[in-house]
This record gives sequence, C-alpha cells and structure tokens, in this order.
Amino acid sequence: AFDPFFTTKPAGQGTGLGLSMIFGFVRQSGGSVDIESEPGQGTTVSVVLPINDGPADDELVPEEDSGLSDKPVASTVFVVDDEPTVRLLVTSLLEDAGHTVIEAGDSAGGLRVLQSDARIDLLVTDVGLPGGMDGKAMVAMARHHRPRLSVLFITGFADAFDGAELSGPGWSVLMKPFSIDDFRSAVDSLLAGRATE
Repeated sequence: AFDPFFTTKPAGQGTGLGLSMIFGFVRQSGGSVDIESEPGQGTTVSVVLPINDGPADDELVPEEDSGLSDKPVASTVFVVDDEPTVRLLVTSLLEDAGHTVIEAGDSAGGLRVLQSDARIDLLVTDVGLPGGMDGKAMVAMARHHRPRLSVLFITGFADAFDGAELSGPGWSVLMKPFSIDDFRSAVDSLLAGRATE
C-alpha cells in the first residue's frame, strides 16, 4: 500500500501516491506508520510521530530585528487536491509554517474560490483533478480574474505536464512524491517572488 503509484482506483482517478507520501513524511519525521485491515470491516492507518523535546514557539527568544527576514511573511495559500491524504499533509505543512489555508477537493470548487474576491497569495494544486477540468485549465481560467496568481503544481504524472499551456512567471512544478524540504522550498520561493513584484 505504501508503494508509489499503487492504486485501486480507475485510471486517471488517483496517482497512488497518497499513502506513499504519508510514509515519506512520517519517516522524515522519525515516526512510523502501520496499516491494519480486515475484509468487510475496514482499514485503520496509524501514524506515530515523536514528541518535540525543544522549547515551544512562545518560549523561543526572538532574534534582533534587522528589518530583513529569511522567512516569508505568513500568507493565504489555496490548496486544491482531490486526494484527502495529500491535501491534509500539504495543509498541515502550510499551517505549521504560519500560513492561512483554504481548501478545495476538485477543480469546480477551486475555480469558484479563485473567481471570488478571497485573498490568495499562492495556489497549490494537483494537475489531475476531477470537476470538469484539470489543474492547468483551472489556473488558465483563474488567471483571467487573477493575472498575477502564483501557482505551485504538484503531480505524480511526469508526462502530464509540460507547462506550455501557461505563460508568465510565478509558477513551478513539484513531482509527487516530494520531500518536506522540497515542498517548503518551492512555497517559500514562490511567495518570495510574489513579494518582489
């Protein structure tokens, strides 16, 4: 079940990377994952993570303010992914970094939010989405309303994305499964680029 690209879903309805990504994130954090399944009864996935023995954030001594920061200012990030496990992990990483997160599970819901007046500093979206259009088409339509929208595409299909459909700066692609550090770096880079516009 943790093997990348293993899925029981029909073709085009899942990458088979949800549990693989969970496994990778948990191992990077020094934890463990266990699956128990009984036919006709259901499946339980247990995640065990180590406790942080360091000081809580409010106990940290603030550094002297130099007026410059290596850490991007907290932003509003919109996450669109049809795999609940991936959406949960991405959302958790973003919230842990201090960002406000809005979520949608398909392109139709994503487009509704993107065409609203909601503040969105960065869109993180899967390329393969249900809802009538893929992530690339959703972004292309959204850019009519938000021409400077910064976008991080995440996908498990290397051949499904060449980027030719989009133009302009402010977007990047991250292949699933990805590391926590690669995800954070991509988000920080896109948000930093937005701050310089």
